[in-house]
Amino acid sequence: MTDFTIASFNVKNLIGADKEYYEFQTYTPEEFAWKQDWLADQLLTMDADIVGFQEIFEEEALKGVIDEFNTRAKVHNDAKIPDKSKRYHKKVIFRKLRIDPYDTAAIAFAPNAADEGIPGQRRPGVAILSRFGFAGTPEIIQDLKEPLNIPFPPLRGMEGSQDAGHYRLKRLSRPILKARIPIGNQTITVFNCHLKSKLGEFIKPQGAPFAPEEDLTQYDAVSRALGSMRSAVRRMAEAWVLRREVVHELNAGNPVMVLGDFNDGEDAVSSEIITGETPFKNYAWMQRHDAKQKSDRYSDVENTQITEAVNAMQLHSAEKLFVRNSLRDMVFTSVFGGVFESIDQIFMSRHFHPDFASRIGEMTYFNAFNDHLTDGSHTEAPYNKLASDHGQIMAHMTLF
Repeated sequence: MTDFTIASFNVKNLIGADKEYYEFQTYTPEEFAWKQDWLADQLLTMDADIVGFQEIFEEEALKGVIDEFNTRAKVHNDAKIPDKSKRYHKKVIFRKLRIDPYDTAAIAFAPNAADEGIPGQRRPGVAILSRFGFAGTPEIIQDLKEPLNIPFPPLRGMEGSQDAGHYRLKRLSRPILKARIPIGNQTITVFNCHLKSKLGEFIKPQGAPFAPEEDLTQYDAVSRALGSMRSAVRRMAEAWVLRREVVHELNAGNPVMVLGDFNDGEDAVSSEIITGETPFKNYAWMQRHDAKQKSDRYSDVENTQITEAVNAMQLHSAEKLFVRNSLRDMVFTSVFGGVFESIDQIFMSRHFHPDFASRIGEMTYFNAFNDHLTDGSHTEAPYNKLASDHGQIMAHMTLF
């Protein structure tokens, strides 16, 4: 058996000191040092074998955090792990206390294709850190080879030549990073993503300094709602692009894990697009798609076929699997406006589901590192604004 841990970590705008990432937003050298310190300490607490990072503006800044982690891991091990001269050095507890540095781990960074390096107009990418390395070269999915055209059919009674419109997607707001990671005698396909946020998308008129909806002194509720709709449509389209890649891997027989910042709860439409449909209890009572009469329903054989087809393509939430086996009834990774919700997720194919007879492994535990999420009353406030505004999540996995 092989044990490993896999985590999702939105670091909140990681970039070096004195670099304007968004308009008027920079870190002083002291602020960056504080942020680097906090991130390294959080990584030390997590000690995950695989980490998917979001909101990475520069790979060098991430490597700096990892270097700091390595330094702290060495200090930790020197202080707590006895050397071979001690007769008790083989005790199991010391294997549990040891933290392996990331000095031999592999890093894959996916910069944002929309990031032109212009101060104040930077765009973040994502990264994956793996103690197991990678099988092959990780892939970046952002600029689509063929634009995604989503046509809308006309409503009943409006058939004919009338155009019901369509949505076209040429580029994802942030890259999806796809990596195959060899673990034990398996190779698992891991996707790390950061889907479009819920912030409204507003169109700036040509020559105007800003979009009219951004002027809150002239609050336009209807236009701002349209901006939210644009964001939602984009996020769902990005979710479908990810779903297409996931299904491709599942059809190839590959175990899949998807993690990241989905900017939506696990029951949101965008998340359900990624995870796939949940099969009905029994398709044999359902009227057939080609029914000629009222009694035309799917057969028992077809019910089995359909259920297997749906199950084979479905992903499962690590959080939900954890909750069903514990007394814990709430996990949250985001707090905004007094709303606690989970918008960071780890999804996995049925290769890891406890109910699947042919599973290759299973999740044994799930962590949510969210004690730093606060309304400002935290003892480190206001400095905790430099920490992440997301909780980190980690799944403990065992391969058979």
